[in-house]
Amino acid sequence: MDISVIIVNWNTKKLLGDCLRSIFKFTKSIKFEVIVVDNGSEDGSQAMVKKKFPQVKLIPNRDNLGFAKANNQGIKVAEGKYVLLLNSDTYLIENSFKKLVEKTASFGKLGAMGPLLLNEDRSIQLSVGFFPHLPQVLWWMTFIDDLPGGTVLRPYHVDHDSFYNNQHEVDWVTGAAFLVPKKVIDKVGSLDEKIFMYGEDFEWCFRIKKAGFKVYFLPVAKIVHIGGGSVNKIRTNAYVGEFRGLEYFYKKYKSHTSLQILRFLLKMGTLLRIAAFAIFGRIKLAKSYVEVLKMAG
Repeated sequence: MDISVIIVNWNTKKLLGDCLRSIFKFTKSIKFEVIVVDNGSEDGSQAMVKKKFPQVKLIPNRDNLGFAKANNQGIKVAEGKYVLLLNSDTYLIENSFKKLVEKTASFGKLGAMGPLLLNEDRSIQLSVGFFPHLPQVLWWMTFIDDLPGGTVLRPYHVDHDSFYNNQHEVDWVTGAAFLVPKKVIDKVGSLDEKIFMYGEDFEWCFRIKKAGFKVYFLPVAKIVHIGGGSVNKIRTNAYVGEFRGLEYFYKKYKSHTSLQILRFLLKMGTLLRIAAFAIFGRIKLAKSYVEVLKMAG
């Protein structure tokens, strides 16, 4: 088996169906399996998979166990040389999995790899970055890494389209489409199940790189990612989730002083965003960050 594709689903029946159809339409010339882990969906997702995609391995959960734990369930039964975590709100437009597998031989000490993610209009979607050390968080919270040439700062989120035109070694790739060799998982362990959602990708990459492996971004393989499919595009929850993921990362790997500085930077950045978005008339976004401030404490 070349690759095991693991998809965690929670009430995204239509998106999941579109994703699966695209996989079986475009994936050719490699041996692959698809594993769907359903987190207690109530929209008929499980019945749809059983009826329309009987070749898929379905792991049904009664409750929503979270992204990390559900993916780990899939990893335990995966038979592929490579494991690919894939969001249910993605779909293929080419034979992307074959391109990824073919390129793995080109990289020494491969720990993880991410393809180019596209929005539905085929514009580039930010999907990689560098570890959120305090300088990176500062550049992010003050918008400094958004300025021309910001990539030299090794930003937490790389938000410059030109960066995505070429192959790069990076610190992390998004869990929306994340390929990792099974032997690497055997060495460093699977996803941290204490992270329910958001932040599990860069935490995993941190352990992967700490073990001596490398993480790459590969634009030759393209996957469309709709984004927010299972959270109804309520970005407030995503912002809060990311902030809490960062706090967990700092509690696990950094000093108490660093954690306090992180919290200050996140609060400062949130207030700055509220003011900036209000001034520029983006009231809904400003209100979203007001809610972030309330929810994040």
